[in-house]
Amino acid sequence: MFTELFWAYLVAITLLTVTPGVDTLLVMRNTGRGGLQDGCATSVGIGSGLFIHATLSALGISILLVETAWAFTALKWAGACYLIWLGIASLRVAMTGSKPQHAEAGVVAKRKVSVALSFREGLLSNVLNPKTALFYMALLPQFIDPAGNAFQQSLVLAAVHFFLCMVWQCGLAFVVVRFKALGASARLKRALNVATGGFFVAMGAKLASS
Repeated sequence: MFTELFWAYLVAITLLTVTPGVDTLLVMRNTGRGGLQDGCATSVGIGSGLFIHATLSALGISILLVETAWAFTALKWAGACYLIWLGIASLRVAMTGSKPQHAEAGVVAKRKVSVALSFREGLLSNVLNPKTALFYMALLPQFIDPAGNAFQQSLVLAAVHFFLCMVWQCGLAFVVVRFKALGASARLKRALNVATGGFFVAMGAKLASS
């Protein structure tokens, strides 16, 4: 797996990682909400979900989930509801955060955000995403040597994906922090929250109706 298969997987997973999506927006939103620490905690949560998908894929549970209509529908609706909930939360921040805050108030607000909350949001966003389960079920077997241990190889591939996610998403979090340090206007911050919230709600609705 560390020859042609590995390099092919590395190219494919890198392209997947840098493609903007729900995970990217969630990291950016949480970074704007609580700072670099919360953005990185969200990334760790997202990356941890990859190991769950890799384990399910290796054990064949993902196939069972897809072939069982009610189980896949339940996962789809859970993911849709969670995305909509995240979107509504962002929209509420946009509506209630219209007044500019002093720097001291911003520091206090950051301290009130739990790192565990950001981790949990990232983990649930990834685990409850049926598209990720389908992707891992379809992609991972293509890069696993059938002569080796499928479970160990799946975890190694997930670890590579985890590392790439951490590098990319934590880099994005750093850019967001630097952007905020330059003094982004309250109107721009509100617009970003509206855009992020609207995207989450739209994605949740699309997932529920697909």
